[in-house]
Amino acid sequence: MSQPFPVDPFFVGNYAPLTFEADAPDLPLRGAMPKNLAGTLYRNGPNPQFAPRDGNHHWFIGDGMIHAFHIADGRVFYRNRWVRTPKWEAEHAAHKALFGSWGNPATTDPSVLGKDGGVANTNIVWHAGRLFALEEGHRPFALDPQTLEAQGYCDFAGAFRGARFTAHPKIDPETGEMIFFAYSAAGRFSPTLGYGVIDSTGRLTRYDQFDAPYASMVHDFLVTRNYVLFPVLPLTGSMQRAMAGKPAYAWEADKRSYVGVMKRNAEVSSIRWFECDPCYVFHPMNAYEDGGKIVGDVMQYEAAPLFPDPDGRPGDPAKAVARLTRWTFDLAANTDTFKQEWVDDLAGEFPRFDERFAGLDYRHGFFAASSDRSDSFDTLAHINLKTNTRSTYRLPRGDAASEPIFVPRGADAPECDGYLLATIYRGAEHRSDLAVFDATAVEKGPIAIAELSHRVPFGFHGNWRAAA
Repeated sequence: MSQPFPVDPFFVGNYAPLTFEADAPDLPLRGAMPKNLAGTLYRNGPNPQFAPRDGNHHWFIGDGMIHAFHIADGRVFYRNRWVRTPKWEAEHAAHKALFGSWGNPATTDPSVLGKDGGVANTNIVWHAGRLFALEEGHRPFALDPQTLEAQGYCDFAGAFRGARFTAHPKIDPETGEMIFFAYSAAGRFSPTLGYGVIDSTGRLTRYDQFDAPYASMVHDFLVTRNYVLFPVLPLTGSMQRAMAGKPAYAWEADKRSYVGVMKRNAEVSSIRWFECDPCYVFHPMNAYEDGGKIVGDVMQYEAAPLFPDPDGRPGDPAKAVARLTRWTFDLAANTDTFKQEWVDDLAGEFPRFDERFAGLDYRHGFFAASSDRSDSFDTLAHINLKTNTRSTYRLPRGDAASEPIFVPRGADAPECDGYLLATIYRGAEHRSDLAVFDATAVEKGPIAIAELSHRVPFGFHGNWRAAA
């Protein structure tokens, strides 16, 4: 018999996992779903099957669950499924958790020591005709785009020998390439990073490894037309800590932050390291080149949220708040530092933009925001980066928004001409909606809402796949 979930912040409210899978073929609608909005919004997030084996469980390591909203002809079909990784299958058969938190061998069942513990719970992307569920500790896990049935880990026709792959690859809108990286590429908590490229047909064309200044949780990176940037920030990983019962990942405020800059077609030995005072970034919005400079817009924290200090003490919550910040690297200057300046003072996360401008100069961005600087996002924001103006839509009290996803009105529509999609947790009703906004008028509220009778638990990332 499986054990009940503990009374823990990651297992209550809308963090609590769903215990079922469901199909809802025709969701009730309020407003008019745009007829030219045709495709699927996929969302991914942690949804543990069973109670954890130890006290070091973290929100980041639950089993992945996909929530798919298929939209066509003004109607919405919903489906959710766990990502049936080898870990999920083994634990499902055993009716209990088998893997220790963060893969800790000290708390892992002997029957699965050395076996795959991937959860595929962080992002979901479409590339070269395949749908991939991603997390940063394992290879991409392929799914059927309609049924969400598991198709297994992908090694790109045997060409990819690495064990890890980022949850945040970038799709170059000009070449169709998928650019990716990996941290701890030489083994768990190693300082080694990997860098690779998969072309528009799904063929691996490059993969290299190099050592960073130290072992860091490098959740995301930045890519421009000609450059790639690797942020190595002091959220460090240590197996020694984990084996001693201390945090596997912890914030080390005495370390410097580094950003490695490399031309995309150059050797990894050419990486130039820039540095700054300690800070943390989970997610950039976008980056581009401006003459001899690289400009990157990121959600920057003074200290990493959700993780303790190395001795296990919680961090300062006042520092665990992100604001949109512009990083500028002057490649012609004789310096190893870069400029950091706040773009906006609204606390937020999950920045997105029109992906047709990935790596290119752009004007518009979107993010989930918190009006009271809490860890709940009660606001959706649209920012014009050229005019420094912002518009927002604040949800009713008790409700919370997911990462907003931009969908262009058409392939040739101008930047920002389209829709913003987000799931919204309705706190008073303990269920969720899919909300559709006019991206140019977010402040006016949703133009259409598809209602679910259950929750979409707080998750991480999603993406849109347009109908063929």
